[in-house]
Amino acid sequence: MKKVNLLHNPEAGDGEHFTESLVAAITGEGFECKYSSIKKEGWKTFDEDTDLLAIAGGDGTVRKVAKELLHRPLIEKIYPIGLLPCGTANNIAKTLKLEKQTAQLISSWKKENLKRYDVGRISALEETDFFLESLGFGIFPYLMKEMKSATIDKDDPQQKIQAALKRMHKIILSYAPRYCRLEIDGVDHSGKFLMVEIMNTRSIGPNMTLSPDSDPGDGQFEATVTPEKDKEQLAEYIRGKINGEESPYAFTCIPAKKINISWEGSHLHVDDELIKTYKGKNIRIDLREGALNFFTA
Repeated sequence: MKKVNLLHNPEAGDGEHFTESLVAAITGEGFECKYSSIKKEGWKTFDEDTDLLAIAGGDGTVRKVAKELLHRPLIEKIYPIGLLPCGTANNIAKTLKLEKQTAQLISSWKKENLKRYDVGRISALEETDFFLESLGFGIFPYLMKEMKSATIDKDDPQQKIQAALKRMHKIILSYAPRYCRLEIDGVDHSGKFLMVEIMNTRSIGPNMTLSPDSDPGDGQFEATVTPEKDKEQLAEYIRGKINGEESPYAFTCIPAKKINISWEGSHLHVDDELIKTYKGKNIRIDLREGALNFFTA
């Protein structure tokens, strides 16, 4: 019997994923299950005989667990991850195509189909040294800053996404482009942009699909850049999402392995974290290939 260590964020998503039902679903598939809440101390200690880690939560929960795994000594055991998405956006799970029911995802672990997951390695930031989804400047981190003071029902994922999209639409129409020094694999792509995102997943934030072909296991990122001339198209794309549609707008995506980047402004995010210490410094980004392993359904 394989042993699963379930790492659960009890505050994630819509509140329907209760502890008892998660444990019951895992044991019902023939696994032994140890439960740990990431809101309590002690969850970072994994038994040596653990066969896999199950993460029940959103993108922020995945990042929290990944941070612990990525900073462990290389000689320590590598644990494959079974992701049970129950957050608001679930951009990592959607990129990995893990959009089945919880029971189906748990059952699929028996097949032991693993996907290598690349991680972005960051140099020169005080607050973090890696990303799983994206690193970016401009409109999106500005949205994150604005949403911190927004009054919304945090227990309603769809309301949170709708509120973010509506706020994003307003920001696009008023945001002034900033100069970005951008060098990708030795080639200069610098210019003035509304938004620059170094993507590892297909979407970020409120399910904004910036890089539909992104594959976090292909050994490269996609750098998406949005010049001022695309402002109206970007606004129309967001307007469509507010109305439940996907407008035909393609972001400019540049394949990238090694990146040097700096931004004229102060708005920077790494995954779902707003970086407050950024002061226009140059950031170096490269790949840590296959740093994590996720089960695929």
